[in-house]
Amino acid sequence: METNPILRLDYPDPNVIRVEDTYYMVSTTMHFMPGCEILRSYDLIHWEHATYVYEVLDSTPAQRLQDEDNIYGKGMWAATFRYNKGFFYILFVANDTRKTYLYTSKQVIGPWKKQHVEGFYHDASLLFDDDDRVYIVYGNKQIFITELREDLLGPKLDGLHRMIISEDWNPILGYEGSHIYKIHNKYYIFLIHSDAKEWKRIEACFVSDSLDGTFIGGDILNDDMGYRNQGVAQGGIVDTKDGEWYAILFQDRGAVGRIPVLVPVTWKNDYPVFGEDGKVPKEITTNSHNLKYIYQPLVGSDDFIYDFNGMGKDKLKSFWQWNHEPDSNSWFIDQEKNGYCIRTQKLAKDMTQTNNTLTQRMKFPSCAAFVTVDGAKLNDGDFAGIGALQGCFGMIALTRENGKYYISMQARKAPNTSLGQESENAHGIEYARIPVESSEVTLKLSVDFMNQTDEATFYYLTENGFIQLGIVHSLYFKLDHFAGCRFALFTYSTKQYGGIARFHNFVYE
Repeated sequence: METNPILRLDYPDPNVIRVEDTYYMVSTTMHFMPGCEILRSYDLIHWEHATYVYEVLDSTPAQRLQDEDNIYGKGMWAATFRYNKGFFYILFVANDTRKTYLYTSKQVIGPWKKQHVEGFYHDASLLFDDDDRVYIVYGNKQIFITELREDLLGPKLDGLHRMIISEDWNPILGYEGSHIYKIHNKYYIFLIHSDAKEWKRIEACFVSDSLDGTFIGGDILNDDMGYRNQGVAQGGIVDTKDGEWYAILFQDRGAVGRIPVLVPVTWKNDYPVFGEDGKVPKEITTNSHNLKYIYQPLVGSDDFIYDFNGMGKDKLKSFWQWNHEPDSNSWFIDQEKNGYCIRTQKLAKDMTQTNNTLTQRMKFPSCAAFVTVDGAKLNDGDFAGIGALQGCFGMIALTRENGKYYISMQARKAPNTSLGQESENAHGIEYARIPVESSEVTLKLSVDFMNQTDEATFYYLTENGFIQLGIVHSLYFKLDHFAGCRFALFTYSTKQYGGIARFHNFVYE
């Protein structure tokens, strides 16, 4: 099996560090909660969940999906990750609150101390210099460096502040995604930008002997790995205990999202050389610091059997994240029947605005999942099922009308506003509905991402196996959600809230 991409899951904007024999990687988690996930590895190829930095961020109405507010396409973006003098540092901005957050901890598993940094720093990168001065590099098209105070909570009075690189002429995407390092007693800034004539991610690097000197450089990786002109770029570099260097960047793979790629790095005249002959190798062998280690999967099945030892609620398995901040009073684990239960607390027009939706990343090039839904306690007008969560969502759900049960397949197609389709399609269209005798059904969703096919198909289980319902639905990755498509277990009410759905036997294929 090819090494690259190392993770066939949506982990964008990777930033990687090494602490002794362990690698840690953080990536963008947008609107999902808990957020700011950190992964752990001993070989840079295999990764597992280590922790989440926060359970909730600021509990704003939009983060809680209050009324019709949401933070799709916003939330936590592009963290910088550093380890300095016994402390872990994570800094990022949230594009809904327009704030900069600094989290610190002595242990990667926390507890993490939350603080705010004065200012807003897009795609920021921290630098702890040898003289204990601290800097932040950030920006889009114009890249700035600013010296921070000793406590890191704002710019230092009369400290260094200057624009070091500019590409404000680029009509598509100028330099951003900053990652700064001090290596070989020089300062290196790694950036992403696009070809000015067509959309394609390209990695660049600039180097200077001093922070107030001129940064010189240019493109260092322009390769799509033979995949649909989708460039590999944006991420951090890290060294091994043996003195080797690697970069972890990402590549767009359509609706499944942005997935990490491992790139070997060598040095020529103190300048980095990415890849082999300018290409990203599909097979890479690295040395493991823990050969016998068994990694826990980043996605998986769940029977929702949790032993909380009479202590009330506990965390679900780490591969689950809620769509937004959960309402802790309206989800619970049914310990008698086993299952994840959602009690609706408001009315919603579609699956994207309902609380306590559980999600998992989908996997490239294809995957599927099915789940059994118990709708005995649904109200008329309720929907409970499994969906493909993205701006162009698709879903198959059990619903109840006039005391009778049906299975419904709905989807929101990419709107064509020039044809006036936005309003009629805004909350999805029902493409199929069939009556069922039972209040308990098993529903399935399969997806195909190969070569950006990006299609979802929906099924329900009969005594003769799974039968397709409705259309084959086209998915897309766009800025409206700015996240890879996910499996979603949801319940929403359209007429009267308070209904309950129970999900059990979730199987990830």
